[in-house]
Parts: sequence; structure tokens; C-alpha cells
Amino acid sequence: MSAQRILQDRITEHLIVEKRGPAGWITFNDPARHNAVSYAMWEGIPLALAELAADPAIRVVVLTGAGERAFVSGANISQFDQLRSGEEAVQAYEKVAEAAQLALYDYDKPTLARIRGYCIGGGLNIALCCDVRVASEDSSFAIPAGKLGLGYRMTAIRNLVHAAGPAGALEIFLTAARYPAAEAQGRGLVHKVVPASGLDAAVDDYVAQIAANAPLTLRAGKIMIREMQKLAPGVDMEAMTRLVMDCFESNDYREGKRAFAEKRAPVFTGT
Repeated sequence: MSAQRILQDRITEHLIVEKRGPAGWITFNDPARHNAVSYAMWEGIPLALAELAADPAIRVVVLTGAGERAFVSGANISQFDQLRSGEEAVQAYEKVAEAAQLALYDYDKPTLARIRGYCIGGGLNIALCCDVRVASEDSSFAIPAGKLGLGYRMTAIRNLVHAAGPAGALEIFLTAARYPAAEAQGRGLVHKVVPASGLDAAVDDYVAQIAANAPLTLRAGKIMIREMQKLAPGVDMEAMTRLVMDCFESNDYREGKRAFAEKRAPVFTGT
């Protein structure tokens, strides 16, 4: 099937947006960094989704990573010193990342994550924002926020809880453990696991099934399910945001960045 690339002049080169028959494709394209999400990539996601939403021929949107080693390995840590240090900078970064996440989570059209390789941290959250997740057997999954000392926003925690349940979410988050694809499926993080050689066929099957269904019916059902998943009105979002900011302002966050750069285990003090 021929692919038509769009938006090259409007978004970063590290985000490839294509139309392939009834499917729109968004590819995180920085394989040298295992497709780690940069600030510019976060900015580009809502633009890509809006462009695909405007085309009635597009019935489903597939998100994937370039190459064979990673879907998305998390946020681009090389940008943390510049973009995620200091309250003002962190707030600006969180605003852009949150807008991208919500644009995907609240998207009207069905979305599918095609996962091969690392699906870590923010990458797992991107996948959890998608409606269907298909992974190759050689993929791995984790939320290593606790190993870095950074804050993990409330809406991302919500996505994890909806997928894994409260007890499962606590274990995944508190241990920061990494799970192979089969175990991730058992924990609710993935819908289907297939051999790497069968990943494209599995994605094509899902696209064909979804594209054959009535768009308005799918849209209505998806909106209703998302309504049921909304955060309770009693949640104090200002307090939850403050908890995240406290993490980014902590000595542990600074230690986590240093330890990552120095390739050593961090020594956290809880301050």
C-alpha cells in the first residue's frame, strides 16, 4: 500500500506522519535515541492528530517507532537539564507533554499502538493512551520514574490504573521493574503479543477490522468509555500537580539525572 507523507514542513523531522489507505500512521523517528520523545515531538503530536482527524478517509491511527529496537524509550533525557530543571521550565514542559497525551487519549478516532522493542516510561504512557496495543514478543515494558526521581503526572497514573488495576499499577510503579511482552500482556498493558515476524500482519488485521466498522458507532462508544474513565470530581488536581513539582525540585531528582549520566546506581535520600 502506498504511503503519503504529510506535515514535513510543520513538525519535527523526528515525527513522521503518513496516510496509508484507511489508516494514519505516526512514527516516532529517532532510532539513535531509541525514539525518545523530545519537546518538539510532543509539540507535533496534536498537530498530526488534528490533520488526520480532518480526513474522513482515515478510520484509525497507528502509532509506532522507527527501527526494530524501540517503540518509545521514554522522554529524551538529554533535554532534562534545559527543559525539566526549575519550576517554570518544568511547568512549561509538563504543559506541552500533557497536551499531547490528552490529544491522544481523547482522540475521536480509534488508535492503535504498534510496539516493537522498548516501551518505557513516557513511551508506555503513550501506548496506554491508545485504544489497542499490539506488541512483538521481543518488546519490554517499564515505568522507571522511581529510578530517576522525577514526577509522574496524575493523568499518566490514571492510564496505568485503568490498564493494570490499582494493585497491579502499584506494583509496576513502586518496583520500576521491566517486564517482557508476555508478562506485560498478563498485567493488562498489552492486548496482543505476536512474534516479531507477525507484527505487521497483526496490525493490518486490526486496521482492517476497525476500518470496516461504522465510524460514528465507534466514536460514540469510545467517547462513552472515556466518560466512564474520567477522574473523580473530588480529585484535587492542584495538589497532585504540586506532588509532581516537588519531585522535580528535589535533591533526588538531581541525583537521578547525575546517576543516569554517569551510568551508576542512584543514591536517594528522600529530600
